[in-house]
Amino acid sequence: MPKTITEQNLRLLIDSLIKEGTRVIGPRRTGTITLYEPLARGEELDLNELPRRSAKEVFFPVCENILSFQRGEEGVKVTDIDPCAFPETVLIGARPCDAAAAPVLDSVFSWDYKDEFFLQRRRKTTVIGLACTTADDACFCSAVGLSPADSKGADLFLTPVREGGYLCEALTDKGKTLITSHARLFAETSAAAPLSLNEPAGVKLDLHKIKGWLDENFESPIWKEIADRCAGCGSCAFLCPACHCFDIVDEGTEAEGHRRKFWDACGFGKFTDHASGHNPRDAQPKRYRNRIMHKFKYYDDKFGQTLCTGCGRCIRWCPVGIDIKAVLEEIQKG
Repeated sequence: MPKTITEQNLRLLIDSLIKEGTRVIGPRRTGTITLYEPLARGEELDLNELPRRSAKEVFFPVCENILSFQRGEEGVKVTDIDPCAFPETVLIGARPCDAAAAPVLDSVFSWDYKDEFFLQRRRKTTVIGLACTTADDACFCSAVGLSPADSKGADLFLTPVREGGYLCEALTDKGKTLITSHARLFAETSAAAPLSLNEPAGVKLDLHKIKGWLDENFESPIWKEIADRCAGCGSCAFLCPACHCFDIVDEGTEAEGHRRKFWDACGFGKFTDHASGHNPRDAQPKRYRNRIMHKFKYYDDKFGQTLCTGCGRCIRWCPVGIDIKAVLEEIQKG
């Protein structure tokens, strides 16, 4: 029989997890925006809107140390950061477009090299997904193979019900364990009626056709028409749940410092700068072309997946108004 949880008990669940020493991250209102942030108590959870930034930061932080170094009398001492030291975490309230991105990223972070910083966070995080009951003009999850009720990437999935509270579907052992260990907060019911889930409107994309066009049109003049106004600010990549470019640098003094991994973006002008001074993507349309190619061709070629979950953040917050849906629709026309 399906499980349900009330709104009050959902917040009590957060309080219980925090008391047990688990780090809980969820949508939290911070000033004028909502962000995925560590919660100090259940009442801080805010499920009224999609957070401004994506949930990928739980697994792939903006910046992280991967080793430290210190020069002493006996030479240079290098100390690795232990990726197993990450705390047990529950990510709660992850919308389908955010939860679905994590298993997409698994492919690249466990491919030719296993990035234990990412993978340990994945292992130690239980994802509680949440179905969407509203969609705005920027949403297009259904156009890239997902839906407002898609549970991909979630260990436990919540669907709002008309009577208040949520239907709970445990999808993995992590989800089942969470319910079992907090059984008093969940109830069994056969009568709960899910709220209607609104599909994003107005976008029909044929991803196979789009990829076919990309396969044949690397040098098309349409790239300049589409992307000449791109400012190269990187906001689309930094807000995206699935973009994952990063750089590694050593920072500090000659005496001590850290090697750090931090976000980068293929839209930045210096992203492909060579030591020789040559830059194979020396103009912004070339860089925007790479963004579209990576998401809808290269990643598919390599891993059989589209590197986009249709969250719409890149549309909402692009400072020059580039709409990736409109770009894809133009490509689809051939």
